[in-house]
Amino acid sequence: MLNDHEAEERYGDIIHLPHPISRKHPRMSREQRAAQFAPFAALTGYDQVIDDAVEVVREDYGKRR
Repeated sequence: MLNDHEAEERYGDIIHLPHPISRKHPRMSREQRAAQFAPFAALTGYDQVIDDAVEVVREDYGKRR
C-alpha cells in the first residue's frame, strides 16, 4: 500500500482530476448497482430450487414427528 507521498509522486498528474461523468448514460441507482452484484441473481430458477428444497425439508421434518 502506498503512503500519501508515494501516491502523490506516482499518480500526482491524475489524482486530483474530477471524476468523469457520462453525457450518454444516466447514473445508476444504488439498487440497480446492488442488483448487479447480488449473489446468484444470474441463476435462472435458483429461487424455485430453494423453494423446492425447503418443501422437501418440511415434508421430511413432518414425517419424523
